[in-house]
Amino acid sequence: MQHHKINDNLSVAPQIRPTDVPKIAALGFKLIICNRPDGEERGQPRFSEIEEAAMKHGLEFEYQPVVSGQMSPQEAETFRDSCKHAEGPVLAYCRSGTRCTILWAISEVGRLSAEEIIETAQRAGYDIRGLEPALRSK
Repeated sequence: MQHHKINDNLSVAPQIRPTDVPKIAALGFKLIICNRPDGEERGQPRFSEIEEAAMKHGLEFEYQPVVSGQMSPQEAETFRDSCKHAEGPVLAYCRSGTRCTILWAISEVGRLSAEEIIETAQRAGYDIRGLEPALRSK
């Protein structure tokens, strides 16, 4: 399982599988957030399969599906609130991790500068420079 650290509280990942959950728990994550709608791609595990595995390993799980390219500021705030109130490190996943990174980026507008947001995402392996105008809009 591949994951990318955004900050001390949040890492993002491409699609995970139920068999990844024991490793996720062993790495110390406390909450898994699924930002990928079910049925987005053929063969994709359903969120409920991963949720079941998470519960078996003592992890919290939240299903916050977001359609790529159609996320709202409210969805970003919901994501931020979930991360903020988690009892430890959070692993968020979607198809590639980009959607989760963008949710985090949008939720940080007004808290971090656009440069800091873009640099943080870049260090994690995600190029979100195309969002710069939106990250400066507030």
